[in-house]
Amino acid sequence: MTTNISSGGRFAALVERIGIPPALFFGFVGLLFFMIGDGVESGYISPYLTHNGAGTESRAAIIISVYGLLVTLGSWLSGALSETWGPRRVMWIGLGIWATFEILFLAVALNSHSYVLILVTYGLRGLGYPLFAYGFLVWVLAASPARRLGSAVGWFYFAFTGGLPTLGSLLASGTQPVIGEYATFWVSLCVVIAGGLLAITGLRAAPGGARLAAPTTTTRGSLFASIAIAFQRPRVGIGCIIRIINTAPQFGFLVFLPTVFSDDLHYGTSGWLRLVFLIGFSNIFANLFFGVISDKIGWHRTLRVFGCLGCAVTSAMFYFLPQTVHAYWIAALCACLYGITLAGFTPISVLMSLIAPENKGNAIAVLNLGAGAATFVGPLIVAIFLDLIGAGGVTLIFTALYVVAAVCVRWLTLPPESQEIVEKGLSLNDIDVATHHVRDAATESGK
Repeated sequence: MTTNISSGGRFAALVERIGIPPALFFGFVGLLFFMIGDGVESGYISPYLTHNGAGTESRAAIIISVYGLLVTLGSWLSGALSETWGPRRVMWIGLGIWATFEILFLAVALNSHSYVLILVTYGLRGLGYPLFAYGFLVWVLAASPARRLGSAVGWFYFAFTGGLPTLGSLLASGTQPVIGEYATFWVSLCVVIAGGLLAITGLRAAPGGARLAAPTTTTRGSLFASIAIAFQRPRVGIGCIIRIINTAPQFGFLVFLPTVFSDDLHYGTSGWLRLVFLIGFSNIFANLFFGVISDKIGWHRTLRVFGCLGCAVTSAMFYFLPQTVHAYWIAALCACLYGITLAGFTPISVLMSLIAPENKGNAIAVLNLGAGAATFVGPLIVAIFLDLIGAGGVTLIFTALYVVAAVCVRWLTLPPESQEIVEKGLSLNDIDVATHHVRDAATESGK
């Protein structure tokens, strides 16, 4: 099945024409289903934990923050371990962690109503999805031609955000009234396992899934390098900061906006879940648009104008405008606009892989660290400032962060070797193969 798509034919030509490397097609499909399962809980996990073991919104926010902290760790490990273990093995580990700790969370922790057990099992499950998803992102960046990286990354985020939180929340809104919130968790587990197996088995013939680093690089060395590179190459560190700012407000909104829209504005839980769906629904198609358009008008321009500055405007609108104009369609419009501008950050993955092409796994590890940190930083900002300055004040903090990100984009310049990669239409995996051939030849001549 995978071999037929990657080897040629009309379907392969169609897949390639829309920006997907044919050999990676089933990886994108499997990722979509994996993230649907992971995203099922995103719209109701905070109130559910409050009433099933946490006791208060603040304690629920602590659980979610710990989960985000482990997501941050897993996000960093996904890139660093992909260098020496290969993306395929990292994805298997991520799937195993997610399934194991989800079962423990559902069968043991929730049934015991133990705050500590819920904190531990739900938190450790946070290692799972970033190892799986961002391990695949490293695979995509390694195997895609440089001039089409924007399109390929756009498809990655199409699948990623298509599930988390878009179709995941939609699935939850349909299953909760029928089977309840607890049973919906079990549905999500089945969807995650199905998607994970589809992706990994469907990628078995695809290039780029094995070890990426040179034979002399150890796992310990790769882990160290994935931290050191942020200081050795400050542009990589700046990219990490921009990536944190990208989705930290989004995860922060998921903590306090359910109460605002469900209770204060009287839209109910179902009304809030529809807004979460609209954010993701508009985002998934915008990811494709900005992925393709960034290859044409420039990755930096797309990131600065549509991503950073766009989110600065729409994040403020999303909270303040519905407070002024009490109409659900206004809230829905603001949710869509916010989701669209979030997609303007799509080129950050491309830029990070090209800033350090010879250490792309480590550069992506730092980027993934930023993506994971966002799930921690957003709720943490809410936990610190919500009681002090209120929901409106927290929203203004998020808006200001987007403006800071826009300023930082100016420092994400590419080195000459990356410009050459783009001009020649090569992939980063081609560079690795050529480099390894040179090293092997040098080794042979020295014997």
